[in-house]
Amino acid sequence: MSDKATIYDIAKKLNISAATVSRALNDHPKTSNKTKTLVQETALELGYEQNKLALALKSGRSNNIGVIVPRIDINFFGSIIRGIEDELYPKGYHIIICQTHDNEQKEIQNINALLNAQVDGIITSITKNTKDVSIFDRILSKNTPLIFVDRKLDLKGASSVTLDDFKGAYMATQHLIDQGCKRIAHLTVIGYQSVGIYKERLEGYVQALKDNNIPFEERLVLETENDLSSGKKAGQKILKFKERPDGIFSSSDFMILGVIKEIKANGIKIPEDIAVIGFSNEPFTKFMENPISSVDQCALEMGKLAAKVFLDQIIDPKLLKVEKNVILAPKLKIRQSSTRKPIKD
Repeated sequence: MSDKATIYDIAKKLNISAATVSRALNDHPKTSNKTKTLVQETALELGYEQNKLALALKSGRSNNIGVIVPRIDINFFGSIIRGIEDELYPKGYHIIICQTHDNEQKEIQNINALLNAQVDGIITSITKNTKDVSIFDRILSKNTPLIFVDRKLDLKGASSVTLDDFKGAYMATQHLIDQGCKRIAHLTVIGYQSVGIYKERLEGYVQALKDNNIPFEERLVLETENDLSSGKKAGQKILKFKERPDGIFSSSDFMILGVIKEIKANGIKIPEDIAVIGFSNEPFTKFMENPISSVDQCALEMGKLAAKVFLDQIIDPKLLKVEKNVILAPKLKIRQSSTRKPIKD
């Protein structure tokens, strides 16, 4: 017998045909439960492992789904993955997780690898540098369900589950205005123009200013990397303004955390001198000395809904090419960093 047991080894030991063994291993309805149990016990005893790829090719299903995110070490994306798994694991699906680190070439490599692995669908959040859409067209050309989550492309045949980022930004900015802020800075990521979510957050901020007759000042929009150290540098720039902002709305909790550290290091009080609010509602926002106000992106729900969209499409082939675009309503989490008495004129 070879190192790897085959169905022929099982058949020989049980004195039955290889075809019977194959039917038993694949839970064929015409095979008795007694035979199925016997075959499965013998397969376990001999260390037999089914060829998952061969089964996928034969059945057209692998029961694997690919999930691609920019980074798995951020709670937001971790929660999306958890939501997807919560929905799909009980249905017998396994998740293959890939990360791009916002690198378009890694994104392309990940998609090709997942397609070669015969995944039944792909749920993805694009990189902030994604320009070539042909790789996504390849997914759709193979009749593989494609669902964008959070960051998306507008492609015919692709579905999406996103947040109303414009509304979330508008609510955050309006909250600062309601708290008496009259000169509000906005932190966004470098290259925001090509990333839909950050572009919409800027537009929500601008609209809230406009609706409250507050002039928009382009210099109060600061572009930076989405991390703590870059946030600190942005804080240094803000403190150098001749007319210092009295409010800051950041499109990321990580950037605003860096800003807060820099502001406090210079003896400026939050929220009395500068009220601040972030975006995403990362866990650390609740546990700061001054808990940070933030816009909740509903990541867990986003993941669950993306999984449900996939299930709808895979169960009913007629829905495969039916685009489903789900937009979640943002929730404002008001905490100490932005709460103060309104400033009187």
